Amino acid sequence: MPITIQPRAHDLGGGFTVRRVLPAVQRQAIGPFVFFDHFGPVTAHPGDNHDVRPHPHIGLATVTYLLEGAMMHRDSTGVVQRIEPGAINWMTAGRGIVHSERTPDDLRDVNRNSHGFQLWAALPAEHEEDAPSFAHTPASAIPAVELPGARVRVLVGQAYGAMSPVLTLSPTLYLAIDLEAGASLTLPAAAIERGVYSVDAGVTIDGRLLPAGQMQVLDEGVEPVVHAAQATRLMVIGGTPLGHRFMVWNFVSSRKERIVQAQNDWEAQRFPAVPGETEFIPLPVRRP
Repeated sequence: MPITIQPRAHDLGGGFTVRRVLPAVQRQAIGPFVFFDHFGPVTAHPGDNHDVRPHPHIGLATVTYLLEGAMMHRDSTGVVQRIEPGAINWMTAGRGIVHSERTPDDLRDVNRNSHGFQLWAALPAEHEEDAPSFAHTPASAIPAVELPGARVRVLVGQAYGAMSPVLTLSPTLYLAIDLEAGASLTLPAAAIERGVYSVDAGVTIDGRLLPAGQMQVLDEGVEPVVHAAQATRLMVIGGTPLGHRFMVWNFVSSRKERIVQAQNDWEAQRFPAVPGETEFIPLPVRRP
């Protein structure tokens, strides 16, 4: 029977709460994805501070996708990129990167909506120490497939005859699907592991209810039919599994000792700095 994952609320500070689907007790990962956060929709007001100060990563790629709003990304490779709805922003941490995510200056003094997803994809063990990098793929470059009652954007990977231009280090799938009320859509077996998350309203998957805000992990090889009684958006993730990963704070690795090294390096401020930034998030108290 398919697994259904209920997210847990996680406070990022400043009253900004996300729904964290992965990692979960039932599953650490779906394909390479070891982390799935859904944030918003939330309205911020002038004076609200939802900035994320500089913080480090190793051994993973962050994948940011917005439905509403904007954020300004800065990282230690020197990249400065405004992130807006519909684009895919893929940051490969590799052996170590530091980045901040802040409200753009032109939005600080107005009411603004924020809604989107941040995922982490583990890197294959042989690429965990790659040089850090950042790749921005604008919304206009993401292929869209129009189907009866549905529109599928192939954010990463290949499905429905379309292929995303986003480059990955292992087979990866990430789809954004708009379903009209009353529409049905068959999900292809486009990856070994797949998970389906409904954003706005509950759907049925081969007759089994998936409530809004929950993730269903699909069995390998099946091609289930999703039916939406109400209009909703679906996020489909997946890919080839990479095996167990150790995860502590913002660090992911196939090796425990590498996590300890990253903690020591951040505590001693040996990571590269983000140009123009003077703040940083301190290392949390270490777990035994």
